[in-house]
Amino acid sequence: MNEEHEKNADENTNGSDVAKEEIAINDSTQLEISEFADKKTLGFGFWLAAFWLVLISFLAVFSPILPFKDADKNYIAYEQKENPLTGKVQERPVQPPYAPSGEHWLGTDQDARDILSRSIEGARISLAVGALTALFGMIVGGTLGMIAGYFKGILDKIVGAIFLVVLSFPGLILAILIVALLDRSLLTISVTLGILGVAPIGRLARAQTLSFSEREFVMAAETLGAKKSRILIKELLPNVLIPMSTLAMLVIAVAIVGEGTLAFLGLSVQGSATWGKLILTGSGLSTLESSPWVAFVPMGFLFLTVASFNYLSDRIRDYFDVRDIFVTRD
Repeated sequence: MNEEHEKNADENTNGSDVAKEEIAINDSTQLEISEFADKKTLGFGFWLAAFWLVLISFLAVFSPILPFKDADKNYIAYEQKENPLTGKVQERPVQPPYAPSGEHWLGTDQDARDILSRSIEGARISLAVGALTALFGMIVGGTLGMIAGYFKGILDKIVGAIFLVVLSFPGLILAILIVALLDRSLLTISVTLGILGVAPIGRLARAQTLSFSEREFVMAAETLGAKKSRILIKELLPNVLIPMSTLAMLVIAVAIVGEGTLAFLGLSVQGSATWGKLILTGSGLSTLESSPWVAFVPMGFLFLTVASFNYLSDRIRDYFDVRDIFVTRD
């Protein structure tokens, strides 16, 4: 009887020790998760990139009322020179482009137009192309992807086949074909580049929807009799929107570069300055050798903007990737 009592006491003690160990492990795990989450910050580079995008967007939108030089005006400089025939001092125009100076901070182009003003004016069109492209891709691709991921079945197969066809078609050839057949307006080029962004954004939206559609909160909404449209908008969209937004930033960057490519082919936005057109203006060999700022200034604007969008996309994706929070040390 005593031996049985002692055996039960030992089992209770062991069970208590195991419970304490489990509690300690859980507390340790929660502490590691908390520490990991606290250390997860966006970083200085994120805010630096965000500052540049806010600055260039502000300048692009409000440049007409800001004290910049007229982007289309020819600022011909004159110098005093003696006429060898008459001996009189006369004013003669100096051949542009002019180097950076106090009058023109970043120099002028071959037509004596201020490079800084033209680069800011070009930002308006280039950023508009990128934003409209991403917006079109998110609306069309995101909608198709979410519908395919939620309803599945034959609808999923049809949408998947559409995405596959779009991804299989050479993007540059498709853009050239559409722009050449239609016109070179801002809307046409944005929609053309947006078509190329539909499939990547749509496939991401589909994958995220498939993942979240099996979660408890979606199943609970279905059990309570919520409409399919409400589940898509209220339950799934907020969870799919962040991954789509990070990819949309990459689409903006690709669209800006894509517009520059069309500019070199003579198919960019008609009647407006863009970064691609400005780079093309200074791309001649003689201009690059004598006046490199004509091409490198708008190229710098384009590079900083594209790099900022890429970096923001990476940082936001890493910051909101909740799966990393549950990775503990071995």
